Amino acid sequence: MGERGQRHRVDGWWVTGILLLCFGERILAHLRYSVPEEVQVGSPVGNVAKDLGLDISTLTDRRFRIVSGPSHSLFQLNQNNGVLYIGKTMDREELCAGTKVCLINLKIVVESPLEIHYVGVEITDVNDHSPTFPESEQRLEIAEHTRPGTRFQIHAARDPDVGTQSVRLYKLSANDFFDIETRDSDEDKIPFLVLKKPLDREQTAEHRLVLTALDGGSPSKSGNLNLTITVVDINDNHPVFSKDIYTVSLDENAPIGTLVLQLNATDLDEGSNSEIEYSFGKTQKKKVHDTFELDSVTGEIRVKGNVDFEDTEIYRLDLQASDKGQPPWTAESRVVIKIKDLNDNKPDIEVTSLSNSVPEDSKPGTVISLISVTDRDSGLNGKVICKITDNVPFDLTPSIEENMYSLVTKGRLDREMVSHYDITITATDCGEPPLSSVKTLSVQVSDVNDNKPVFSQNPFELYLVENNAPGASIFSVNAADNDLNENAAITYHIVRGTGQQGDLTSFLNVNPENGQISALKSFDFETLKTFQFQVVASDSGTPSLSSNVTVNVFILDQNDNAPVILYPVSSNGSAEGVEEIPRNVNAGHLVTKVRAYDADIGYNSWLLFSLQEVTDHSLFALDRYTGQIRTLRSFTETDEAEHKLLILVKDNGNVSLSATATVIVKLVEPKEAFAASDVKSAAKDDEENNVTFYLMITLGSVSVLFLISIIVLIAMQCSKTTDYTSKYLQETNYDGTLCHSIQYRSGDKRYMLVGPRMSIGSTIVPGSNANTLVLPDRRRTSAEVR
Repeated sequence: MGERGQRHRVDGWWVTGILLLCFGERILAHLRYSVPEEVQVGSPVGNVAKDLGLDISTLTDRRFRIVSGPSHSLFQLNQNNGVLYIGKTMDREELCAGTKVCLINLKIVVESPLEIHYVGVEITDVNDHSPTFPESEQRLEIAEHTRPGTRFQIHAARDPDVGTQSVRLYKLSANDFFDIETRDSDEDKIPFLVLKKPLDREQTAEHRLVLTALDGGSPSKSGNLNLTITVVDINDNHPVFSKDIYTVSLDENAPIGTLVLQLNATDLDEGSNSEIEYSFGKTQKKKVHDTFELDSVTGEIRVKGNVDFEDTEIYRLDLQASDKGQPPWTAESRVVIKIKDLNDNKPDIEVTSLSNSVPEDSKPGTVISLISVTDRDSGLNGKVICKITDNVPFDLTPSIEENMYSLVTKGRLDREMVSHYDITITATDCGEPPLSSVKTLSVQVSDVNDNKPVFSQNPFELYLVENNAPGASIFSVNAADNDLNENAAITYHIVRGTGQQGDLTSFLNVNPENGQISALKSFDFETLKTFQFQVVASDSGTPSLSSNVTVNVFILDQNDNAPVILYPVSSNGSAEGVEEIPRNVNAGHLVTKVRAYDADIGYNSWLLFSLQEVTDHSLFALDRYTGQIRTLRSFTETDEAEHKLLILVKDNGNVSLSATATVIVKLVEPKEAFAASDVKSAAKDDEENNVTFYLMITLGSVSVLFLISIIVLIAMQCSKTTDYTSKYLQETNYDGTLCHSIQYRSGDKRYMLVGPRMSIGSTIVPGSNANTLVLPDRRRTSAEVR
């Protein structure tokens, strides 16, 4: 659109002034024209060439033209006559809206010589617009108590024309209550509606008026605004609640959003004066705001938070109803909400233990713990029944105070049978449905010293090989105590007897902590074959309990005695003898018999005879088992008259022991033999008497030992609970060698102690050092066969 130029007032159609400046070859000129808006296209504005004094005939050659610019299209320049024409229809309000002077500047150029001329064209206004309001209708609310003279601003009309063509005057339709006043501003006039006298809503609730705006054109143009005035009622009535106090009931745990109550308040006023707004009282507690919410428009009270009877049983809500009048009026009311209890709380079990443990010797009725049961509900919902698990030696005893119990023992306790009880306490209320709580109470049964130490067996049997190392452990006893800690700490000691029993136990010692028994001396089977002693096991309780056990000791033989030659024995004590036999004896003649004795028993006392040296092996033979020396053949004249036989006697121990005897056999003629035999028989009688005396002493000693062994074994047999029997055999002479034996039974085996000789064909018990023999139990075998 057109370019805005400097603002100057122009009142004519023709040129108002020409200014020429000369700068060397350039001639500058400034022309100004005036033309009304809305002029038709092609209308002349002015003859620029003439006004500039240019030669019209040279305009074309000098390229007379308008320099391109923002507004050059609004005008056209004729090079033939130099006249400036309207190029397009112009609307001043579009080109220069809001300005008093609308000036379009053009730049005109001619060449040879170059000249630049400035032309200003002012677009003048014509009354081509009517006044208009922003809206076709304006509504006003005026209270009926408004004082006369009060002014109310009305929308101002706008007219795009300027000067006298703009809004000049406002007129109001005829009425009795209002008038119009205007206030001039820099650009327009602002209308005000003025109240002339008081309004009365009861007479006229609404006034309708027309405001007309007129411009200063000729003829004048106008625009209208419809005014609607509503008389507003004054707030002269209070809101009223339907009740002063509302009372309602509400179940606890009601869901959020549950409608509790809808308030109802009314106001006789109209409009905003009768519109009620509900609210809580200003002094209402925070608990109420957290639990309930109030709709300010509808008056509905709804659940907002958790409703718990155990927390709050009654809520008191102070409420207000306010209208929207100015100033607003307020009414007050109270809502009482009673919460109904539901069975929503489980019983709570509280245990106060008097002790973490109860002694096992506690008497029935001993109080272990105090049980307190509470239920936050009320009525039947809070009534609780309490019980404990069956099959426990405990019971619940109710107290004088309600819901208080004592946990007491109702039977004997035995820690060794049950050392720990988990007692389950169940509390159930009487609500619908009933709710239960369970609590487990751990009761530890503490130990008292009510159990004696018990040995693993009674009696113990100890088979001890003679010649044991002094101070070494020979046996171990073990006892157990079902009690705990100090009550189960066991110490051992040996019962010291009197007499021979006391002498034997003085050589025994027991480790008080582990029951290891050691011998302070070495035992000799040939001196002592069996004995017994007692070990006492005592616990460390208060008072201490003890028990004893009998240990039967059987000394087992070792091959520690060498054979002793009984015959032949010379006068000086050496094992040498001379035998004279007739030369004419036949083969098989008994020359003599070597007799020997071994104090050991079993294989250790089983003696074997052998010829170590002999003059002629063809003449004599020695029986391996009996020691008899016999002739193998008849003597001849060539046989020597004297023969020396060296006989070796050895036992059958693992490490054999032996002795030797020398027999000298002299061959004599028969007559000499008879004479010599008479002399010899006398001497032999004396010798045999001595031998018989020694044999009697030996036999008596062995018999005494046997009798002692028999008495001990009989006593053991009587006191022993297991299958333990003793049997004694008569002492027996076997082929001239003393033989004695002791048989006894332990479990499914029979043992026989034999000494110093034994029968051939018996078996040896492994590990017995060939001292103990095992004989088959014929009774057991026959019983099994049957």
